[in-house]
Amino acid sequence: MKLKMRLLFTFPLLAGMTLAEGPHSNWPQWRGPGGLGIFEGHKLPLDWNTTSNVRWKAAIPGKGHSSPVVWGDRIFLTTALQGEKLDKPTAIKHFMNGEEFQHPHWFGSDHTWTLKMLCLDRRSGAILWEKTAHQGNVYDHIHQNGSYASTTPVTDGERIWVYFGPEGLFCYDLQGNLQWKTSLGGIGTAGMGTGSSPVLHRDKLILVADQEFDGKDSYLVALDKRTGDELWRAKRSMRVSWATPLLVETGQGHQLVVSGAEEVVSYDPDTGRELWRAEGVVSHAIPSPVGGAELVYVSAGSQAKRSMALRLASDEDLGGKERIVWRYDKGAAYVPSPIYYQDHFYLISDRGVITCLKARSGEVAYEDRMPEAGAIKSSLLAGDGKIYVSNQEGKTFVIKAGPEFEVLAINSINEPIWASPAVSQGTIYLRGAEHLYAIGQ
Repeated sequence: MKLKMRLLFTFPLLAGMTLAEGPHSNWPQWRGPGGLGIFEGHKLPLDWNTTSNVRWKAAIPGKGHSSPVVWGDRIFLTTALQGEKLDKPTAIKHFMNGEEFQHPHWFGSDHTWTLKMLCLDRRSGAILWEKTAHQGNVYDHIHQNGSYASTTPVTDGERIWVYFGPEGLFCYDLQGNLQWKTSLGGIGTAGMGTGSSPVLHRDKLILVADQEFDGKDSYLVALDKRTGDELWRAKRSMRVSWATPLLVETGQGHQLVVSGAEEVVSYDPDTGRELWRAEGVVSHAIPSPVGGAELVYVSAGSQAKRSMALRLASDEDLGGKERIVWRYDKGAAYVPSPIYYQDHFYLISDRGVITCLKARSGEVAYEDRMPEAGAIKSSLLAGDGKIYVSNQEGKTFVIKAGPEFEVLAINSINEPIWASPAVSQGTIYLRGAEHLYAIGQ
């Protein structure tokens, strides 16, 4: 059952926050402008540590793996705070091949949870406001290493939308006033938690709801960003996924590319109409697609390692060509998303092996293990001729972009990093396990 509450407010911009600052000074969604994880012209410091080039650090209550988003002088992020222990877990049951499925690392449903949206001052890190979106029992488990605050919000500079999976979708203005909230209903994610972040296209907020191992209830849905009303829904047959779709502008209009284990599918984001489909990534679709106007790149690395370059042209315009330009079956990560930057495609493995492929041909430029790599869950970031990789020990590796491997710096905040970074106005924002760090000269 869909539940919805709508409140009507105006949407004033906060002082010091103007659209004139331009899209490149803001980081409005998962992986920033275009969802590509790329910044340019921000002149980030090459070196930092806990005392050097740290503008501020702010204590963040609870646990969250969502990335910060930045608009003007405000930073937004989500968190989950564990509450009282319940006598009996409330999670739904899961099934695989007709048999009840249980995972040894399930966690969370035996407690109540408070799910919050936080707003911080970009200059000082002070918390300006915090809003409780959900408080109480949760619908399902999560993985013990996960969080009930794993999806990244999205903003258009007037409103901000945050998605907590089965616990609801919420729209606030930038002053923290709730505009509306809605529920997509129960969404089963095999007890691993929600991972796909919302994508904004014009007046539409688009979300993937791939579910369980059979995928029989999976779908893609677009909601009116102003009201939360459903505008279209596209049935899918993909098993549970966690990848955020990529919105791409091509010469023939926009495409929304959605990664999946069984198939990669492109949709018209205005109508939900399917444009094309291709072979899937085989493994759990967790890393997000990247790409440009001609090619899109997908990867996954759980059961199998699989990366592919796919043509974005329509079926009619392919002229008999295969949609798959190349396929590479090595080096892909379980969780971190890859990056496409300056005609090269970069993969990072879960244990810190970085692979650079020539983006057009798939030819390997290099494959090297980063020193002191450790375990990696954060997605790749690129800009100003550099690639940035953060690990669970709190180290961020700065690597020279291009076909030759060179580590330029290794920097540490001495705090585990799971979330992917954000960049705005000369500052890189790193979310550690307990703090948000503003790193800048």
